[in-house]
Amino acid sequence: MSARTNTPSAGGTWRLGDRTVNRLGFGTMRLTGTAPFHGGVPRDRERSIEVLRRAVELGVNHLDTAAFYFSATRSANELINRALAPYPEDLVITTKVWPGRDPSGAWWWAAPEQLRGQVEENLRQLGRDHLDVVNLRVPPSRRSGSIAEHFGALADLRAAGLVRHLGVSNVTAAQLAEARAVAPVVCVQNPYGIGAPDEDRALLRQCGELGVAFVPFFAIAGSGGEPDPTAGDHGAVHEVARAHDASVAQVRLAWTLHQGPHVLAIPGTGDPDHLAENVAAGSLRLSDDELARLDALRAEGVAGSN
Repeated sequence: MSARTNTPSAGGTWRLGDRTVNRLGFGTMRLTGTAPFHGGVPRDRERSIEVLRRAVELGVNHLDTAAFYFSATRSANELINRALAPYPEDLVITTKVWPGRDPSGAWWWAAPEQLRGQVEENLRQLGRDHLDVVNLRVPPSRRSGSIAEHFGALADLRAAGLVRHLGVSNVTAAQLAEARAVAPVVCVQNPYGIGAPDEDRALLRQCGELGVAFVPFFAIAGSGGEPDPTAGDHGAVHEVARAHDASVAQVRLAWTLHQGPHVLAIPGTGDPDHLAENVAAGSLRLSDDELARLDALRAEGVAGSN
């Protein structure tokens, strides 16, 4: 893909509240280890710092992180701080709260009154006075329940100046509507990829109609942190990749960006070469026929690794 424009801006831009970001951003989870939630081996610290700096040099201005992205010896927020502070003016850092992990790595879920502590933890680690965007990450067990009390607590922190913009993550359409009745929502961060079911596609379209960014996670990587989650992809994905002399991961990213101008991508990697490949995917243009073939995988029940 060396002939293509190798910058995130090739994929276009979108407004997150009052901030403009390139649609191709960067997710930081893998900087802390191959599979930080499952005891993965930490990346080399200096290499992780190099990847973060290189991403910004290439034009990435939207980073996704969380205080609970840490392994035994690595913290995504602290790596960001070490690599990029003082921060570029156009850099938007999005984090998420509600889940938490204690120092041993055990998970816990915050009560509404504990969200301030989680926000302050992100502020300390990142070395900032306010957070650009905070997503309320909904637990799997609460996807059919109300999120109004938790989102209201975040809205109070926004009014207090600790948070600039709010988003929601892992939500249903009903929960998005509930949150929007409490405070403005600038983004929805949900799992999404080739083979996504109709319900997920409907929410993506709804976000476009509302002017809300839709930010898929696990668009490339599997939810279990597999080293090569695209290995079992359907033949059609590989055929499109060969036609463009591209990788399967690049096709997945390009497909993601083709879903609408409001759709952002946050691929993560700890490898400088993979970073360059991901950035180059922003300029990969798929034909209507290729998009139709990939969209048809939904009807076949092929969800890949998403």
